[in-house]
Amino acid sequence: MKPQFEHVIVPGGSSWALLWRELPSLPFEWHYHPEFELTLTLNARGQRYVGDHLGEFDDGDLVLVGPNLPHTWSAATPLHPERPMLAVVVWFSRTWLDRLIEGLPELAVLRPLTQRAAHALAFSAPVAAQVRPLLLALHDANAAQRVPLLLDVLVQLAADTQSQLLAGTAALPPQDASRDRLARVLDVLHRRFAESLSVADLAAQAALSVGAFHRFFKRHTGQTVLAYQTQLRIGHACQLLIQTQKPVGVIADEAGWRNLAHFNRQFLAAKGCTPSGFRARYTH
Repeated sequence: MKPQFEHVIVPGGSSWALLWRELPSLPFEWHYHPEFELTLTLNARGQRYVGDHLGEFDDGDLVLVGPNLPHTWSAATPLHPERPMLAVVVWFSRTWLDRLIEGLPELAVLRPLTQRAAHALAFSAPVAAQVRPLLLALHDANAAQRVPLLLDVLVQLAADTQSQLLAGTAALPPQDASRDRLARVLDVLHRRFAESLSVADLAAQAALSVGAFHRFFKRHTGQTVLAYQTQLRIGHACQLLIQTQKPVGVIADEAGWRNLAHFNRQFLAAKGCTPSGFRARYTH
């Protein structure tokens, strides 16, 4: 299967990105991106696919994946069904790391860590447990407080002599000249998924005709524009249902639906349950 390109958004005022992803299951989403990815997975047990590696993972799995190396995690049921699975994901670029080391040469210890991450690194259970509180603390920290927390995590990971390489081969630099074109389109979709976006405007971002754009987008993402946007909206709605007590109607509106009945139908089709039923799974 050809991996799909994932566009990572770094929020304004930040130099790297954090994703706090609570889900009832971890779907198989074979993808790659030019950023490093550090992922801590909790309340889950399943399969981990990284490059040519296929293995089992358990609660507390911590892996650093290098740029452009295809990967995904897959798990069907939380270990504790009353709580969602949690993936704490950190993305940072090679440029971010290079500038850090240039300004703070003491951080040169991170260079071997990221070089080895070209094959992906699974960290030992003791070290993963040691840095877990720091990664969980990222959620409630402000942007300035998060930086030293992340650096502390990376320095401790660099000292893990029991970390294991996962993939037999590193990723090759992408040769697809259309990646920047796709990135421009995905940037608009990810930032404005709740809006009614014109396909003609998206096609203009890619400098393509509407017909050519439809083919281009389907070839690179495996989905239509509408299906991709709907997936983003559903994902955002799931996060709000789990993490907030906002009424379903408010969540539907914030995720981009102006018709509550339409939202309920699309949510049911995507998740196999109503929004209220989805929320009830995680009511303590």
